[in-house]
Amino acid sequence: MATSSLLPKSLSLLPTNPSSPSPLAHLPKISFFPHPFSDQPISTRKPILLHRPNAKKKNPWLDPFDDGPDPDLEYGGLFSDGKQEEDPRPPDNPNNPYGFLKFPMGYNVEIASLALKIRGDVRRCCCVISGGVYENLLFFPAIQLIKDRYPGVQVDVVAALRGKQTYELNKNVRWANAYDPDDYFPDPMEYTDMVGILKSRYYDMILSTKLAGIGHAAFLFMSTARDRVSYVYPNVNAAGAGLFLSETFVPDSMNLSEDGYHMYHQMLDWLGRPFRNVPRHPVPPLKVSISRKLKEVVEAKYKNAGAEKGRYIVIHGIQSDSKASMQSRGDTDSLLPIEVWAKIAKEIRGVRPVFVIPHEKERENVEEVIDDASIVFITTPGQLAALINDSAGVIATNTAAIQFAHAREKACVALFCSAEKGNLFMPNAEERRCRVVSSMTGKLIDIDVEAVKSAIQIFNMPLAVVA
Repeated sequence: MATSSLLPKSLSLLPTNPSSPSPLAHLPKISFFPHPFSDQPISTRKPILLHRPNAKKKNPWLDPFDDGPDPDLEYGGLFSDGKQEEDPRPPDNPNNPYGFLKFPMGYNVEIASLALKIRGDVRRCCCVISGGVYENLLFFPAIQLIKDRYPGVQVDVVAALRGKQTYELNKNVRWANAYDPDDYFPDPMEYTDMVGILKSRYYDMILSTKLAGIGHAAFLFMSTARDRVSYVYPNVNAAGAGLFLSETFVPDSMNLSEDGYHMYHQMLDWLGRPFRNVPRHPVPPLKVSISRKLKEVVEAKYKNAGAEKGRYIVIHGIQSDSKASMQSRGDTDSLLPIEVWAKIAKEIRGVRPVFVIPHEKERENVEEVIDDASIVFITTPGQLAALINDSAGVIATNTAAIQFAHAREKACVALFCSAEKGNLFMPNAEERRCRVVSSMTGKLIDIDVEAVKSAIQIFNMPLAVVA
């Protein structure tokens, strides 16, 4: 019976008894597919997971094939947990014009860290930031969080022309490229050139604060980064974006800036998450660094205007159609006419008010209303931060000036069109040495000047004057 030994044990030969009613009745029940209720012992059966605890709520417009991480995947001990180390690659040799071990990018795999694949280390990160100066400034804590969470990481930024100027105040950024991610119809040459730049840098992670549809998601996908993280539209425009992204965040509204100071709270929560025996990282405070050259340029400007270091108050938020006003997209009603500022400036005692104009055409308007006014023409965020750094305090509407005052720990009086906007853009104002004055009607033009006059008395104290 050589032929019978080759058959499976569960099969038997066809019966030879002709009196059998049907030969199929004596065949065993054969199952060619695995069945959960097999003959193996109950103690060795693998449990069936019906749901994942704490699973993220699925968006039906994102990737329909994404089932999340595998709950049964086990990691080994090598590079499986803990925080990454500094870059182990050898440094460049300054005496060698060709460097040391400089291979074309993508070909030096013999010295690449194994933890890049196992632990998910990030050596190069790119941040695509939507918006202007205000939005890019509020992203500074996220960049510091990335540096803390991934030691040795190199952070690059892609932002619009106005937003790129902000990164002269951030020492954690290696390169800043000017490209407007909010342009719905970019020039084909600029679009393909930026895709080539991002692809040639071999990023491990790319972050984007622009609300992504399938078009922007494909743009991030073509960068070939391992981790592609972005905000997506909260409506049907997000259809298909999840197919190209590794992680998505759905904001509460179409305008991310409406959330104020904590507009990036979802991304910050994901970046600082506990992972592989690394505890949760707290969100660092907003800080800016000002170069010596920038301080010298600004010092010459305010001295020419008749002000002295530590003995002037910065007034920012004069009504103008210039883009250098540094407003937030979440609060368009954040500028006051010069006539209102003149009433406020009359109550300042002991220090000199310095009016910041975003365009030279505003100089004549200020001189007509205010006699012997100190006027400083400033258009870049770096010069504005340096001006605030040498001042005794700031009186401003909801512009980047109040955030610079917070970053440099200066006393500030912030004027808002409503109390709701004040709580969003300047939370915990008392802890930040800031007094918030809000309009009762919801319009900034109707703000109570008498309330502002009582708030600016903090600048009349001797402690407000710094040396």
